[in-house]
Amino acid sequence: MASNTVPKPKASAQARNLLLLSIVLILGAAIWFFFLRGPATPPQPPGLSPEAKAYVRNLGLSGVSMQAKESYMKNTLLEINGQLTNKGGRPLRLVEINCVFTDPYGQLLLRERVAIVRRSAAGPLKPGETRSFRLPFDNVPEGWNQMLPQLVIANIEFDD
Repeated sequence: MASNTVPKPKASAQARNLLLLSIVLILGAAIWFFFLRGPATPPQPPGLSPEAKAYVRNLGLSGVSMQAKESYMKNTLLEINGQLTNKGGRPLRLVEINCVFTDPYGQLLLRERVAIVRRSAAGPLKPGETRSFRLPFDNVPEGWNQMLPQLVIANIEFDD
């Protein structure tokens, strides 16, 4: 007697294998996208405008000093203190500087942009006025050359 059983088509096994392969590829792409591709580079903040570049010569940094303290969490807290004088004729709403930390070979370790004059209740830095600033850093990498970082004017906003 002849058997009337029909062999199952191989198409369903191929479809299942294709589906599994697709899932594995999608999961692999998702893992790469979220974990392995590296951090996105943040957009660079704007640089000095031509007007601000011309005004930089009217800013005077003085009394700049650096000291290291141990914080209550046993971390080293580096503080840079100083004064900024507005020797020009325009009031300043914001002045930001780049603090550039290097290793003993001059290689860049950390560049951090911080405000030394902020939009605040104290108001703008008026012409002829001097204002003190304090810049705390608790994230200076090991290998830093232990020297005062380079302080570079990064942004100026006028208040007129």
